[in-house]
This record gives sequence, structure tokens and C-alpha cells, in this order.
Amino acid sequence: MNDTLPTPVDVQIKGLSKLAGQLRSAVLPMRASLPPGTLEGLSQLETRLYRLAQEVAAFTEERGNLLALTEISQVVNSSLELDEVLRIVMDNIIKLTGAERGFLMLRDSSGQMSTRVARNWEQESLSHGEHAISRTIIQRVIESGEAVLTTNAQEDPRFGGQESIIAFNLRSILCVPLKVKNELIGVLYADNRIRSGIFSEAERDLLATFANQAAIAIDNARLFASLRRTLAEVTELKNMMDNIFASIASGVITADVEDRVTLCNRAAQEILDQTIPQIIGRRIDEVLPSIAGDLLPQVASVRNQNAPITGLELSHHLPLRGAVDWRLNLSPLKDANQTTQGVAIVLDDLTEHNQLEAQRKLFERMVSPAVIKQLDPNSLALGGKRVGITILFADIRGFTSYSETQSPEQLVSVLNRYLAAGAECVLEEEGTVDKFLGDAVMAWFNAPMPQSDHTLRAIRAALKLRERIAQLHAVLPPEAHLAFGVGIHSGDAVLGLIGTEKRLEYTAIGDSVNTTKRLQENAGKNQIVISAEAYERVKEYVNVVQMEPMTLKGKRSAVPVYEVLGLK
Repeated sequence: MNDTLPTPVDVQIKGLSKLAGQLRSAVLPMRASLPPGTLEGLSQLETRLYRLAQEVAAFTEERGNLLALTEISQVVNSSLELDEVLRIVMDNIIKLTGAERGFLMLRDSSGQMSTRVARNWEQESLSHGEHAISRTIIQRVIESGEAVLTTNAQEDPRFGGQESIIAFNLRSILCVPLKVKNELIGVLYADNRIRSGIFSEAERDLLATFANQAAIAIDNARLFASLRRTLAEVTELKNMMDNIFASIASGVITADVEDRVTLCNRAAQEILDQTIPQIIGRRIDEVLPSIAGDLLPQVASVRNQNAPITGLELSHHLPLRGAVDWRLNLSPLKDANQTTQGVAIVLDDLTEHNQLEAQRKLFERMVSPAVIKQLDPNSLALGGKRVGITILFADIRGFTSYSETQSPEQLVSVLNRYLAAGAECVLEEEGTVDKFLGDAVMAWFNAPMPQSDHTLRAIRAALKLRERIAQLHAVLPPEAHLAFGVGIHSGDAVLGLIGTEKRLEYTAIGDSVNTTKRLQENAGKNQIVISAEAYERVKEYVNVVQMEPMTLKGKRSAVPVYEVLGLK
């Protein structure tokens, strides 16, 4: 047999209030990502629960005192259902007084008296058409707070002239107030339209005494109904709070002043890779031993300084997951009186995010940023579209002979210096670096973003490259003084994703690309060679020298070409 007393309702509600406060403190650092009104709702819930707990405690004490002082009828107090109590009260009044009819009226929310129960001597409810009573007598009881008895209202000088008494043929009437702590909450009205003199002072006193018992029973039932509604609301709000707490993507952990974990959500269990029994009730250093040395001083600081700490990032090792990266936000937990009760820890697992960020940065170094912006991961498909572009090929001259005398490490270092210079010049003119082909750079302009002056941009990039090579020569040893040969051509090409679904490359293909490559192959040291198509687009802006037509591989006849000397 379990003799443990149940936890009082007010204590339970105070516990809910504290839980609401802890949750608000826990999610405070995340307020920007929460649904509108969440923090305000939690604050109102905490205050409302705290006040409700006080009200319930006061009610419990008051009810105990009243029950001890008053011997309430077992029948009247056999139910806390308000409608049932009202019916029992009314049936007992009729039975006690011998009345023909009985009415019980209570104040409504607007302060007006309204009939809640109307019964007859056969214990049947009266229809609305049978509610003919003396409003004059009821009003007198309401105003005076005293019982009114008339043995024959037709002849009573106090009421004989009242129209309702005459019209409704009212005779014996007894009406008493219902009071709780001297406050009028309603009236009991009993009458007999057939017989006069059935009520005496004895019935009046009996009904008055019974009214005191009935008022307490009614008030208890009303308070119980109100409490039940409030508890239903609290339950609904708590369920909502639990759902919000469980749906938060970040892990939330709360700890008391002794650093023992008091609460954690589902996300925290997943991040910690532990179950509720392994977390709740244990100290922080037991739950998180690998970061306890870094975390506990921060927890103590938050608790002692009453100030949050945000953006604390820690890396460590979990037995089953290996290396992980976490970001923690710490906030003081305060109760309704703003007393610090512990610390809330909001935990985000950055492991996957950091891995993806590292991969993204690597991808950006491999693929032009302009191309990345045009890629939609949800709609990637093989193929491309025809676009008019200006293509630039730049190849390092003298690299083959230089590579024969250098170590692989030194060779790669110098190669990267030259290729970086070429890529930077292209990107400064908002071009797209397509790829590095050994010791060459391929780029284009006018895609993926349209550029009305794309050919001029390509030529400016080539001229910048010539200047950068001179700057490199100033810092590199003489044997590393290499040069570039540049070819530029304007024409149509197909831009798009080439390859397979497992290995894609965003590039340009077509005869224009081949033509540019051949121009670059025929360019001399530090020479910028452009096609006639490119020259027609920039002839007003550049100084050139017409060269002998070139015979290019794949072309049936020689093509006219120009060497760019500089800008006009």
C-alpha cells in the first residue's frame, strides 16, 4: 500500500511556472529564430502559473477552514459539478420548505442575476414560460442582503400592489441571500401559488442556514470548475511548451546551481549521443567530461555574473562519433523573482556545417565564384546553351625547359605564382576562370552575367597580366623569369554542364574555343594576339598592329590577326 501523499496542486503549478521560466531563459539567445510572440507567451505563462499557484493555495486553505467551521450537508457536497450541485440544492430547498417551485439565481460575469436552476416539487426542471416570479422581492433581498418572507403576498402591504404578484397570483414566498464571506453571490427563491401561510419564520431560518451551506457548496463547485478550466488551459499551454521545446533544432540543457542537469530536449540527446537517464540528474562534468575543463569555468561565470556568454565554440571527441565541433550559448536561469537558479545551455552541432563550409571553400578555389552563383543544386542537368562570349587563353612560355632544372616542389610553387596572376587579372575584370590546363589558363567573358564590353574586358585582363609578369620578375630569381602568350577571340560557344551525373564540369565548348587556343599557341613571348572578330568589337579603344594572317589548325584558310599594344 502506498501511503505517499499526492503533491499539492499549488506546488505542481509552481513547478510548471518554474519550468516555463527555465524554458524562456533557455531559448532567449535564439529569439531571432523563434515564432513571433513565443518569448512573450512564455513570460506570461510563467507569471500566470505563479499567480495561479498562489490563488490555489489560498483557496485550498480557505476551503479547509470553511469546511471545518460549517457542517455542510452530505447530499449537497456529494458533487463538485456545478450544475449537479445547483440541482441538488434546489431539490433540497423544495423538500425542506414544502414549496411548489424553487429558483436559484447567481451573478453572471456582468454582475447581473440570472436564473441557473428552476425546479418544481416533482423534481422536474421548469420551462422558461413557467419562470413567473416576483422581481420586487428578489431585488429587495439583493439590496438588503436579508431574507424576505411573506405568507400571503396578495395581502402583504409591502408587496400587495406589485403587478407581478397580482398578475402571477403569487402567495407564499420565501427568498434568502446566498453569501460567501458576506459577499452576495445569488439568491434562493421558493414560492407556492396555491396555498398561503405555508412558510414560517422556522422555514425562513432553516432556509437561511441551508443557504449558508449551499452557498459554500456552490462557491466550491464554481471554484472547482474555474480551477478545472484553468488547469485545462495550463495543460494545453504545457503541451504547447513541450512541443516547442521538443521541436527546437538546437540542443537545450538546463543545470541547477550545483551543475546538475535538470532538463534537456530531444535535440540535446541526439547531439550528446546519450539518453535521458544518462543526462538528467547528473553533473555537467559527468555528462560532458571531454569539454568539462573548458565549459565549467564559463558556466560558473554566467551563474556568478548573471550575464550570458554567446558563441562559445569547442571541438572535442565523442566515442561513437569521433571529432565534433559545437557552439554553445550560456544564459542564467532566473525564477519569477529574478533570482538565478542555474544555467541554460543552448547547444548547436557545427560538425557537418564546418565540413560543408570547408568543402565549399575548396570548391570556390576550384570553380569561378560567378559560376557557383549560377548553379542551382536542385535543377542540375547535363547540357548547355549557345552564348556569344569572348574567350582568353594564356600559356606560360618557357615553362617546359624551366621544369627540367627544378624540383617538383619548387616547380609547383613558381607555377602557382604565374597561374594566380593570370586568374586574378581575369577576376578583376569580372571574367570567369574556366580551368587551368597544365601551365595555361582558360577564361571567358559575358557569361554567366552579360557584359556589353566583354571583349574590352578580356583585353584589359591580358594587359594587366603583362604588367603582373613584370612585377613577378622583380621578386623571382632570373631562372624563374617566364612569360605568357595570350590569345583572344569573340564568337559563339555552348556553355553548360559537361560530363556525367557523378562528375560534372561547367565549361565552354565549340569552334570559338578551339580558335582561341590556336591563337594562343601561335602567340610569341608576352604577345597578345586577337582575332579579327575581337578587333572589330574594340578597335576604337585599343592600339594594335596587324600581323600576317595565321594558318590555324582546323582552319581551311589563314585568318587575319592583330597584336595588341595597349589601350588608346
